[in-house]
Amino acid sequence: MDILSCDLNKEFVEVLKKKGLKAATAESLTGGLVSKRITEVSGASQIFECGVCSYSNRIKHELLRVPTEVLETYTEYSSQTAEAMANGIRRLSGADIGISTTGMAGPSGDNVGLVYIGISTEKHTFSKELHLSEGLPDERERIRFLASSYALYYALKEIKNI
Repeated sequence: MDILSCDLNKEFVEVLKKKGLKAATAESLTGGLVSKRITEVSGASQIFECGVCSYSNRIKHELLRVPTEVLETYTEYSSQTAEAMANGIRRLSGADIGISTTGMAGPSGDNVGLVYIGISTEKHTFSKELHLSEGLPDERERIRFLASSYALYYALKEIKNI
């Protein structure tokens, strides 16, 4: 399983279909790219419940139930927020796995390329911190694509353990 593989999307959908599982996404940094990549695969309707583009903190809080304390204490760019988003979308949708992305894609700011991927199942919720910037000009779309790839990769790894 390769992070940059074009087959990552297909493998994700096929594994969920074989296991009879459903997924849902809550995306900030990637703005719907994870959902797009899942739904590009024929048969995704059997495994995909919904995707929420939760760019604002208001939506993170009101729809996904990310606690205000988490957003105020740790910010929207944190492992705590990623975990709360993944857990929130899983509960909202009734899916077996919730996947979230949050972070900073740039082009400017102190922490460009800092990304958090959240994964939530009934058994546990966790996050991964990634540093995806290479200091290149105009790398926003590269960071977003890599973040979506890592989100699918970590979700797929988790699903294989269910």
